[in-house]
Amino acid sequence: MKTSLFTASLLLLLALAITAPLHAFAADDTPEKKRSKLYDESVDGSKQIADALKIAKKENKRVLLQFGANWCGWCHLLHNLFESDKNIKASLKADYVVVLIDVNKGHNKEVDQKYGKPTRFGLPVIVILDSDGKLLTTKDTAELEKGKQHDPAKVLAFLEEWSAMK
Repeated sequence: MKTSLFTASLLLLLALAITAPLHAFAADDTPEKKRSKLYDESVDGSKQIADALKIAKKENKRVLLQFGANWCGWCHLLHNLFESDKNIKASLKADYVVVLIDVNKGHNKEVDQKYGKPTRFGLPVIVILDSDGKLLTTKDTAELEKGKQHDPAKVLAFLEEWSAMK
């Protein structure tokens, strides 16, 4: 009897240990089906970037590529911060052309490879290009987190550091 109780307890702990990290990827508790579709899963990332570079060149801005996927809770959190924080939103509008690159299930794999496989850091990940398309930096957005969200001060400092206006 003691052995079967011990075995059941051990199996329960093992199951919790396996499934707990899976929830950590979601960060955003909104069920995936209720999240908006940030990333266009059908569009060619290379074309998105080419179009963004034309605008960036004309407006003397940088291009911010946010690699992610619609299922990614952290991607939604970062995007929501971009939209809701007035200082971050103003910085993005003034200095960047933002492009959301879908990388779900290998989509835009060639774009990921072209920019040094930034998705190796996980999602979301940010790549900053100059208006000529030269890669300036890649940012593991985990470095911009504080607790269960992105730290607005860290995000704004990063954006200001890589602004074309500095």
